[in-house]
Amino acid sequence: MNVPMKRAAIAAAKEGSVLARCRALDLWPSSYYYQPKGESALNLDLMRLMDLEFTEHCFQGVVGMRDFLRLHKGYWVNEKRVRRLMRIMGLEAVAPKPNLSKPGKGHKIYPYLLRGVTIDGPDHVWSTDITYIPMGKGFLYLTAVMDWYSRYVISWQISNTLDTSFCLEALHGALLQRPAPRIFNTDQGSQFTSVEFTGALIKEGIKISMDGKGRATDNAFIERLWRNVKQQCLYLNSPKDGNELRRILAEYFTFYNHSRPHQHLDGLTPAHLYFGLPDTRNRTLTPPLVQPQFTLTTA
Repeated sequence: MNVPMKRAAIAAAKEGSVLARCRALDLWPSSYYYQPKGESALNLDLMRLMDLEFTEHCFQGVVGMRDFLRLHKGYWVNEKRVRRLMRIMGLEAVAPKPNLSKPGKGHKIYPYLLRGVTIDGPDHVWSTDITYIPMGKGFLYLTAVMDWYSRYVISWQISNTLDTSFCLEALHGALLQRPAPRIFNTDQGSQFTSVEFTGALIKEGIKISMDGKGRATDNAFIERLWRNVKQQCLYLNSPKDGNELRRILAEYFTFYNHSRPHQHLDGLTPAHLYFGLPDTRNRTLTPPLVQPQFTLTTA
């Protein structure tokens, strides 16, 4: 159980003093009462600019992002600041790296199962990821569960921390709506390699697939989703708080799933493929005429 989960459990419990509850969960009282200071206005502005740049050029690492901020935005920042902010945002340059097969400490890394696999229908493969969302005063994180065959977004959640709990909420939300997929693909982030997350997948009998670190194509569908969400929704609306962000995202994902034609789906929507909806498009140059309806009235 991580620190945020322990704090939530202590807050939810009613019996005993806070000190006794902290001791029971092996948590220092200072850690329970700690309130994060938050980032300065300067850092928030830098994070917003880095997010815009990374959305367009995902190969930018710490040095490249530092040079971008210096040359194009007029901020003479050092590598240490850029590295810390990129770590907070969960950004990592997409580029080949050595020792890709080396597992993380204490977490099991599963192999990538989708190379050469033909995705033959809905609920064959799901995937998930996390992205950073800049806000007016601060930032939040967004995670989503997507069906690979149709690109349909089944479930999503937002959070102000990069812990495992909101990823689990998105997973359980998807499983409540649909049958479990055969394969579930993630990256090697600590949220997805955690015992809690992998255990939830194993319990449902789902095979676990994990991207190689820094491989651009392993989870390209959901990476493209993040680009669409930011360019077509968030950068145009600039949500002020979590409630407004939730409303805007709910509207966008409804539009994305059910109304937005998808280039790689032959101009159909994700809902067409996911639910097997018929293609009712008129394939002539003449739009169908709607017959006017007349109602007789008597004076």
